[in-house]
Amino acid sequence: MIIEFKKFVSFLFVIILLISSCSDSNNEKKTGEDEVPEIQQHFKFPPLPDHVVFCGTRVELSNFDIRERLDKELIVNTYFHSHTIQAIKRANRYFGQLEQELIKQKLPLDFKYLCLIESGLTQARSPAGALGFWQLMPETAKQYGLRVDNEVDERMHILKSTIAACRYLQDANEKFDDWIVTSASYNRGIAGIASDLEEQGVSSYFDLHLNSETSRYVFRMLAIKIIFENKKAYGYDEDNMELYEPIKTRSITINNSLDDIKKWAKSQGSNYRMLKLLNPWILGNKLTYKNSSLIIELPV
Repeated sequence: MIIEFKKFVSFLFVIILLISSCSDSNNEKKTGEDEVPEIQQHFKFPPLPDHVVFCGTRVELSNFDIRERLDKELIVNTYFHSHTIQAIKRANRYFGQLEQELIKQKLPLDFKYLCLIESGLTQARSPAGALGFWQLMPETAKQYGLRVDNEVDERMHILKSTIAACRYLQDANEKFDDWIVTSASYNRGIAGIASDLEEQGVSSYFDLHLNSETSRYVFRMLAIKIIFENKKAYGYDEDNMELYEPIKTRSITINNSLDDIKKWAKSQGSNYRMLKLLNPWILGNKLTYKNSSLIIELPV
């Protein structure tokens, strides 16, 4: 028994030494030169303004619901860096062209932000089948004069799709006489927003109870506008960005069918890749003339 007790005491002594050793080791790590400093994260987020003006309409932010809905979209877009940086770069290339057409169509310039939130200024395709900068559905595109078939999809023609979108917005505003409700109708549909207003007995977009996407829609535009007009305040310094410049092109008018676009592009001193990059509305390797001239852009 005495021998067993001695063994137990020896074992206990070893355990105490091990615990003491681990404690000393941990203390050395905490106080040694190799200690990892705590990482401080700095967020740059200016206070919300008292109001924001969109399409000439002053939106007051005194109401907690309106203020917090806008605050959410500002946070999302300010810290979605990969998306917002690319949007700023692309805007330098395309906003000038969009603004020119908005002026021609007598629409507020703020609608360029609608185009931006719809597609990020890319030829995006939605799960529902909307396509292009303005995310037009096939039937809507055809309704406003765009060609959509197995050879050509003018929803991806920047100028023509912009004109079609402008005409939609003009029709919507003729009904609502309210640019903000008109903006919401671009997402919900003219009939959908009209029905919501009537059923809920309100006249303002901000008083409507809507599905999540349409409820956020206008606030996404407001947030993007605030960020784009105050880039440095929200941490985006254009001076340190390589912005995308507008592409210089030459226009070639086509009044006949083309059976082999690849060969034709080569005959024009270009190639198929450049043709497709600058004319994404051309879907395949042939074009059938249909009583309307087609203008193809190629690099200068």
